[in-house]
Parts: sequence; C-alpha cells; structure tokens
Amino acid sequence: MPVSSASTSDDTHDGNGTRSGPEFSIIIPCYNERGNVEPLFRAVEKAITRYRWELIFVDDNSPDGTIDEVWRLAQADCRVRGLLRVGRRGLSSAVIEGILSSSAPVVAVMDGDMQHDESLLQKMADAIMRDNYDVAIGSRHVEGGDNAGLANAWRLFLSNAGIHIAQYLLPVKVNDPMSGFFAVRREMFVQSVSRLSGKGFKILLDMLMVQETKPRVTELPFVFRSRHEGDSKMDSKVLLQFAQMIFCNLRNRTKAAGAAKKST
Repeated sequence: MPVSSASTSDDTHDGNGTRSGPEFSIIIPCYNERGNVEPLFRAVEKAITRYRWELIFVDDNSPDGTIDEVWRLAQADCRVRGLLRVGRRGLSSAVIEGILSSSAPVVAVMDGDMQHDESLLQKMADAIMRDNYDVAIGSRHVEGGDNAGLANAWRLFLSNAGIHIAQYLLPVKVNDPMSGFFAVRREMFVQSVSRLSGKGFKILLDMLMVQETKPRVTELPFVFRSRHEGDSKMDSKVLLQFAQMIFCNLRNRTKAAGAAKKST
C-alpha cells in the first residue's frame, strides 16, 4: 500500500518556518507487529483531529521486520518515529524508553495489536489537557467497557486476579489498574521513573503504585477487541513478572519508610 506524504493540516509554524513539536505522543511497544503498523497509523490519523500528535513505535528487534515497516512510514510522515531496542526485551521497559524519548506534555500508551480503541485517544488527551486530570485510563471495568477481546480464560483470570490484588495497594481507587491503554502527563511519569520497577507488562499499575501524592484519575470505557494480527505476548512468565513488580514496589516502600523514620 503506498504511503502518502505527511499532512501539514495540523502543524503549526512560526514566522521562521519552524514546525511546532507534538502535543500528544502515543507510545506503542511492539514485537512481531509488522502487519499492524500501517493500519494502526491510519486509524490514529483518523481519530485525532484536535492535537499535534506523533506515534513512537518501540520495537524489541522483532524478527518479522516490524521496525523496517515503521521506518518506511517514518520516511513519508514525520509523525511516525521508531525506536529499535537490541539485546533487551519487555513491555514496561519499552514504554519507559518511549516516553522518555518524547517531548510532548501528554503521552499515551497503547498496544500495537489493534485491540485498543484508537477513537478513545482524543478523549484521553481532552481529559488531561482540558479537564486537568493527571491520568486517563481506557477501562474495561466501568459501564460501557468490556473485556471481550481477551483470548482465553487464563488471560481473563490473570487480569481479574491482578485487579483485586492491585486495588489494595494503590493510592487512588481505579477499576482497571491492569489496563495497558492509558494517557498521562509526561512530567508526572518522568518524576516517577526512578521509582518504577520496570518489570512485566503492567506499567500503569507500576506507575500508580509509586505515586507519592494522590493523582487525579479518570476512567473512560472501551471494549477490548480481538487481536488483528501478530503474536500474543502473554505466557506463563507474566504471573512471575507481576509478582516481581509487586515485590519491588513493596520493598521500595519499606525502604522509603525506614529512611523517613531515621531522618526524624
């Protein structure tokens, strides 16, 4: 499929012809998602009309050539960027690197497999930029949301069990802390980076657990779709990685509490 040249309808230039940077970055961690790259780009292009945006694909050296497809698009449209990671793997760490590469004040995270509803992205950006929330979550567990796209009972069990555990550990009530689809103020995320475990798949939960002050959070309903193309990343290691993340965060809390006690 041919790729059109970059649209400039949403770009803003100053008197010297300099193009303004993005207001909204969408981070897409991916592995073996070559067939989803352009369809996802086209879907986002239709969905976001009010903000200058960019897509940052973070690819863990996929053998199917995902990064080559990303770079092909990037040559034709400057709203697409690709980060290639060699010798390291993991969704959470990929998201962290993607967000740290962004200059936009608001960043979103979504999967590269077309299971997240791109039409929600603009509402997420609105919630933060217009309504002053810190985090906007695409939620399967509020009215109007649904988990229908989960592939099997094992994934459903992991998701539901994780939610029940996580809700005891968070500083703010969240119905779907295991969601992989959310937007956040970049400044808040960056301030949290040194406290993140960076383990496993649940970067939203990791981020919420380490907040020192209660963030303003809103949840927006979405229906989790069936996979379009590519391979599922869920396997037996996910449960272990989830446990490691919880352990790391609890250990860090204990250390911080001990240090605070010594200083008083």
